[in-house]
Amino acid sequence: MKKISTLLFLFPFLLVAGLLKAQEVETSGQPKFEPLDVFQLEYVSDPQISPDGQRIIYIRNSNDIMSDGSNANLWSIDFDGSENRPLTTGNHKNYSPRWSADGKRLLYLSTKEGSSQLYLRWLDTGAEAKLTNLQGSPSNISWSPDEKWIAFTMLVPENPHFLAHMPKKPKGAKWAKPPKYIDRMNYRADGAGYLKEGFRQIFVLSVEGGTPRQVTFGPFHHNSRPAWSKDSKALIFSANRHEDWEFDPRNSEIYELELASGTITALTHRQGPDNNPVVSPDGKQIAYLGFDDRLQGYQLTRIHVMNRDGTNSKVLLDGFDRNPGSLRWSGDGKGLFFQYDNFGNTKIAFVSLNGEVADLAENVGGLSIGRPYSGGVFSVAANGNFAFTHSQPDHPADLAVGSKGRSEVHRLTRLNDDLFGYKPLGQVEEIWFNSTDGLKIQGWICKPPDFDPAKKYPLLLEIHGGPFANYGDRFSAEIQLYAAAGYVVLYANPRGSTSYGEEFGNKIHHDYPNKDYDDLMAGVDVLIAKSYMDENQLYVTGGSGGGVLTAWIVGKTARFRAAVVAKPVINWYSFVLYSDGPGFFYKYWFPGLPWDNLEQYMKRSPISYAGNVKTPTMLLTGEEDYRTPIAESEQFYAALKLNKVETAMVRIPESGHHITSHPSYLIAKVLNILAWFDKHK
Repeated sequence: MKKISTLLFLFPFLLVAGLLKAQEVETSGQPKFEPLDVFQLEYVSDPQISPDGQRIIYIRNSNDIMSDGSNANLWSIDFDGSENRPLTTGNHKNYSPRWSADGKRLLYLSTKEGSSQLYLRWLDTGAEAKLTNLQGSPSNISWSPDEKWIAFTMLVPENPHFLAHMPKKPKGAKWAKPPKYIDRMNYRADGAGYLKEGFRQIFVLSVEGGTPRQVTFGPFHHNSRPAWSKDSKALIFSANRHEDWEFDPRNSEIYELELASGTITALTHRQGPDNNPVVSPDGKQIAYLGFDDRLQGYQLTRIHVMNRDGTNSKVLLDGFDRNPGSLRWSGDGKGLFFQYDNFGNTKIAFVSLNGEVADLAENVGGLSIGRPYSGGVFSVAANGNFAFTHSQPDHPADLAVGSKGRSEVHRLTRLNDDLFGYKPLGQVEEIWFNSTDGLKIQGWICKPPDFDPAKKYPLLLEIHGGPFANYGDRFSAEIQLYAAAGYVVLYANPRGSTSYGEEFGNKIHHDYPNKDYDDLMAGVDVLIAKSYMDENQLYVTGGSGGGVLTAWIVGKTARFRAAVVAKPVINWYSFVLYSDGPGFFYKYWFPGLPWDNLEQYMKRSPISYAGNVKTPTMLLTGEEDYRTPIAESEQFYAALKLNKVETAMVRIPESGHHITSHPSYLIAKVLNILAWFDKHK
């Protein structure tokens, strides 16, 4: 799967010193993990276990050093780890595998002919049929229980609107492109750019192919995977079909769509999100996730179970102080599998309908290659066997399996042993420490691979985004590259992070950034007290919410020798009006609109403390970032220049908020950060 090349990459936006420094990571000892090795990393995603629980089809993801992109192919393996073999191959993406109920056929999406289309594969012979030739990209595919139909979602374009109508141009004339007329609140989205006119709708398609039939209509987006009723005559789905959906983006409901008549009936009716519906094996109940919206930044989701008609909804795990997700019914309909984050670790658990909970597996994750964020997936068979993505600090997602009623899990793949077998990684150590007000904070230390406790090392504080997210004991290419360059890396979950309960998450409600700064500084103090740390060599970086905190830190203290602020918010006033979520941030992260709460917005904006900054600070942001637009970085850059603070700006071309969307961009990010820090040693 891996491709090896001696091709020399030239990044025009790299600092030359950083490029040269990064190529010197081999020392007299063993070779270290280096930036170009990012192209060699592989990981597992979307493992789908067969209905009988005896076979798993999973996606094997790899990077292509020649195209600076990624490929994804389907592999099959038996539950016991035998017969691991490819089902597809090629330099394209094959994804979203879904078993038929009898386990004999497989639906999947593929870009092998250019655009994303739906394919059907017979697993006994390997024969395939291309089912669609769509102009749009289908997603959220779902088999009907009778195996005759497929449901999926897809954008239905609409003609663009114009207020003014231009006069007809003369024959043969070449005029400039017409102006864009925009009258929607949500007109662009990070990762998608300026949105096409239209809405995502639900379609059904015969398993024999043909023309898909659109079954939802209206000015509403239907973005979730539809679930089928047991008799295959109705779809259960989640959407926000309220007239004011742009202004109330969280207020989704569970709906039933009767396919014969097209009638849509709301099954839930409260203020707040209701989503992820799954129908019980006997078809009599629906489980779903949701909560009563209190307009808090962080709110715990609850597992609900209701009758098929929407009546008698009840909450399971009412006192469970964590955030459950990814519901799956057990084969006997007596409970639900789910996953949740706890103290920086993602677990799979089972809850019976009477509320009894049991953990089944931990270390779920590994899908965030760059930084050690939570996030992982699992699937479960009727017999209780399950498959999941497994990660720890020494490897990205591999495939692992377990079974309800058994305590052990088994890791089936080791996709990166060929690389890490001769390039050892930095060892990761968990730590706990007290913040200035006594709040307990969890963190991790990653040491250089050739760590010697008799030596002195510089400290690099790396801060996660979100802010409602968590780091954990998972693989991180970026942190390992910093460690390989000779830094001891500290990363932690300050207040506001998820996986510690609702109270901990809401300690930053209408107060971010503020005391989370104290949490991070307490961690730095604990670390520099260790004998192997050089207290005069402190560096800090973070992205998104971590960029906010990095910019906040340099406005509050000059103890760091250099800082890199990645994709930050600098001015909350401009951010809530300029980001891709104008209907969300002002009401959940602030007490109201910016012009009604000017003091609140500005006292929490790093731009207000730009006059205090003495630390050499670099900004790093994607030029097409619509979540934390690059104008935020430009404001801070200009402010620091006016203050005659040493600063620089790195602009990642054609990149959104996910600035490591190409392998070379991940490399570029790390090399620029290391080069900036090396410059200020």
